Amino acid sequence: MKSMITITSLVLLFYVGMGVYLYMNQSSLLYFPQSEVSHKYPNITMKNDHESINVIVLNEGHKNAIIYFGGNAESMAKSADYIAGQFPNFTCYLMDYRGYGRSTGEASEDALYSDGLKLYDRIQASHKRISLGGRSLGTGIATYIAAHRKVSKLALITPFDSIVNVAQDRYPIYPARYLLHANAYDSLSRVKDIKAKTAVFMATLDTVVPKKRTQVLIDAFNPTQLEVIIIENRGHNDISSDDKYYRLMQVFIGEG
Repeated sequence: MKSMITITSLVLLFYVGMGVYLYMNQSSLLYFPQSEVSHKYPNITMKNDHESINVIVLNEGHKNAIIYFGGNAESMAKSADYIAGQFPNFTCYLMDYRGYGRSTGEASEDALYSDGLKLYDRIQASHKRISLGGRSLGTGIATYIAAHRKVSKLALITPFDSIVNVAQDRYPIYPARYLLHANAYDSLSRVKDIKAKTAVFMATLDTVVPKKRTQVLIDAFNPTQLEVIIIENRGHNDISSDDKYYRLMQVFIGEG
């Protein structure tokens, strides 16, 4: 009996300890800041909440624009050449998240939403229409902006319904909605407020965002509003290595 009590106590201690670890380290498990990388493109700097937010600007001077929000470990500077080449008729804005690249501060859900809105509002008067692209974590920001601002097209690459649900699937014995209270990224709740024509890009070999989590998001959209594009034999991190991906993205976004 004593040995059973000891084992139970150890299991309980481990469970509680792991839960505390997940709660205390939720930011470091979600955000992976990338160092500044030199590039040939101009930058604009926004001041927001006493922080400096860097935005890389590609293909300046076009009437239509794309704002792109990257993944949680994506370097905007390293993505710049490819995005500039794929969308030559759009001015593209790539925002360094707080703590990433040249941006100061620390990333959080509310902070990135605020920065995204500020960027949209800053460039709105300079463009006829603005489309949004988001990849992985960036889809959570893109859906937020699309629910609060007028957007022409919304492209969601390997999206999820919410980070909480992704975490709950990964750690089923923990109450993820309490552990990730500050980083929920609940795209599902915003679908009802998104008016833009939307495309979801799914990778058949994605092991980071389970298919179920993307499908729940898809099912929440009005089918007449949504296009679902499947990229075969690619995973979460290499979906853009398929030529079909950018070809279909270009068709969806349209001509500048």
